[in-house]
Amino acid sequence: MPTLTDAAIFDALRHVQEPELGRDIVTLNMVKDVRIDEAARAVSLTIELTTPACPLKDEIERNVNAALTNLGAEQVDLTWGAMVRRSAPAQPQQLVPGVKNIIAVASGKGGVGKSTVSANLAVALAQAGASVGLLDADITGPNIPLMLGVHGQPVASANNKITPLERYGVRVISIQFFVPEGQPVVWRGPLVGGAIQQFLRDVEWGDLDYLIVDQPPGTSDAQLTLAQAIPISGTLLVTTPQEVALLDVRKALAMLRRMSVPIIGVVENMGSFVCSHCGEVTEIFGRGGGERFAQENGIEYLGSIPLDVTVRQGGDVGVPVVAQREPGPAAVALTNLARTIAARMSVRAAAADQQPVLSIT
Repeated sequence: MPTLTDAAIFDALRHVQEPELGRDIVTLNMVKDVRIDEAARAVSLTIELTTPACPLKDEIERNVNAALTNLGAEQVDLTWGAMVRRSAPAQPQQLVPGVKNIIAVASGKGGVGKSTVSANLAVALAQAGASVGLLDADITGPNIPLMLGVHGQPVASANNKITPLERYGVRVISIQFFVPEGQPVVWRGPLVGGAIQQFLRDVEWGDLDYLIVDQPPGTSDAQLTLAQAIPISGTLLVTTPQEVALLDVRKALAMLRRMSVPIIGVVENMGSFVCSHCGEVTEIFGRGGGERFAQENGIEYLGSIPLDVTVRQGGDVGVPVVAQREPGPAAVALTNLARTIAARMSVRAAAADQQPVLSIT
């Protein structure tokens, strides 16, 4: 039986690929803290994932165990770590220098569930172990505080910046924290843009793996401000299946492409309703509109989120569906969406990484 050595272990693990990135885990410098007990034929190691929300962790674990077992290890003790990588190079004078990935959520049309997707996406990523912030950029129609059940007024930090409030492990900022309950924000475009820039520049976001930005509907000042002020890693488009929603999301996509903002893909919200009593499926808003839109425009279709009464119930009382005790079909779909987006950000980070990747020989 061959002797277990560091060199032999790393050679064996060069055959294990990170499925999303298409490169082996040794070249990607994901293998850490290898320890060998030759007498017990045991190997312990840490695999540092590119995101704690990695959707293919089980596949990596199976392949690592198989590679080391084939080498002669009788016991494999695998520990997981995670180091989220920056998907866009840091820029001088960047407004949010500690944020590695900025994910915008847009729709073009109001009422399609964009804020619901934003809130649940942020919470799901935080549940996976990522550090997450959520910026409610809908200045005239802020809904995020209600959906997360977060209330209060932020205070100044030691650096004289705004300290975001926190709920479900997510750092949150919204104009709603600064205006009396029920008072409208009646501002012209430049004031809206200025408020968004202040929330980027003057908030103590700290170090974040992901900053989710809930954009308002439309293609106006808020969207232009965000596209010009920060390096958006990718935009998630949210639509419902019917044509009236697709009409507006087409305009949003055209604007984003004109501004050279990366697109992650499109998710179809409120895709179908399954009766809890009889099991009958009713497609209230039609069927397949989001998937057709993705195919027609050459972007990725990220799936459908079903109509689920628990989404509305949770949003009304500040408990996102992914944080509820008994997750329903919408919670499963939103959790899977978060994992998919995290994986896509890892791929973009690997492509954007200009530094040579370390390897151990």
